[in-house]
Amino acid sequence: MEKVLKKDNLRDWVIALSSYEVHAPAFEDEVWNFKQVEKPEDAALDHTNTVKPPKDFSFPQREVYCEFAQKKGEAPMVTETLPALAAPKVVFGVRPCDGRAGPRNDTVFSKEFDDIYYWMRRKKVAQVGLACNTPPSRNCFCTAVGGSPHSEDGLDVLMVDLGDSYLVKALTKVGEEIVKAGGKALGNASAADKKTAAKAKADAEKAPMREIVDIKTVPENLQKNFDSEVWGEMAQACIGCGICTFLCPTCHCFDINDEVTNVTPLRGQRVRTWDNCQFPDFTMHSSGHNPRNTLGARLRQRVCHKFLYFVQNHDTYQCVGCGRCISECPVGIDIVAVVNKVAHDVG
Repeated sequence: MEKVLKKDNLRDWVIALSSYEVHAPAFEDEVWNFKQVEKPEDAALDHTNTVKPPKDFSFPQREVYCEFAQKKGEAPMVTETLPALAAPKVVFGVRPCDGRAGPRNDTVFSKEFDDIYYWMRRKKVAQVGLACNTPPSRNCFCTAVGGSPHSEDGLDVLMVDLGDSYLVKALTKVGEEIVKAGGKALGNASAADKKTAAKAKADAEKAPMREIVDIKTVPENLQKNFDSEVWGEMAQACIGCGICTFLCPTCHCFDINDEVTNVTPLRGQRVRTWDNCQFPDFTMHSSGHNPRNTLGARLRQRVCHKFLYFVQNHDTYQCVGCGRCISECPVGIDIVAVVNKVAHDVG
């Protein structure tokens, strides 16, 4: 299903989605991030890319698994806090790189075990993508990892900017429902509209982006150079802040802790929170031994997870080339430069 939406009618489409919780990019505190749309006229799609990916709609940074309580002499009481009643959401303005992150996270949370907390949210999140006719960042490299500025992977709807309107293509059944809900706000796409969108895609895929040299050989070369001194050299500037993984659309490591809110009588919560392989205590053993006790070892873990281990386990690169870890790193560590250096210049 392909429709055309005049840019002035975006507001009407948002109004028509009254049964959903609608989110769209908003510019606040000098950055773009997703925010719930309170007023339909505030919805706009003139953003570059959000600093935070839409990952936490399905996998929030902090999530309560259950609440527990116990009185002395009595059995503990446990109350589950499954997100079954969460409102269905429509997220506008998802870039294709972030769309491609979704299926990768789906694999992690379902291949060996279905994570019900993840899936109860994931099934209620519809992603309306916005194709990139020009790279939104100088650090974009989606094409280097098999993506496209107009990729449809993982999205429910893809919108292509045609100038004063968008070509709107429904990609899933959920996407069709969302598009149909727009009613008269969306018109039928003409042959000329489709031709313009096709040209925009062709031009976008020719746009210059960051490149990874001979990416098919990267996993093998990372394995070969696992013990290289270059890891430590390229990690010297790292301050261990973890922003690279917290802003990554595919990083998924987490920790689970019991947080006691009251001692007598005992009350508390079991909480899942994002964890970070760039933190010194991420792999700390109870014995005190840490197999990744250096900055270089931790940088190696992040890069190898994206370009070696995920390939071995799931037959695809985990990185989607959004470039956030490069743009937001306070000391300028560049994952593309690291991969090119270790995979091709060592040895």
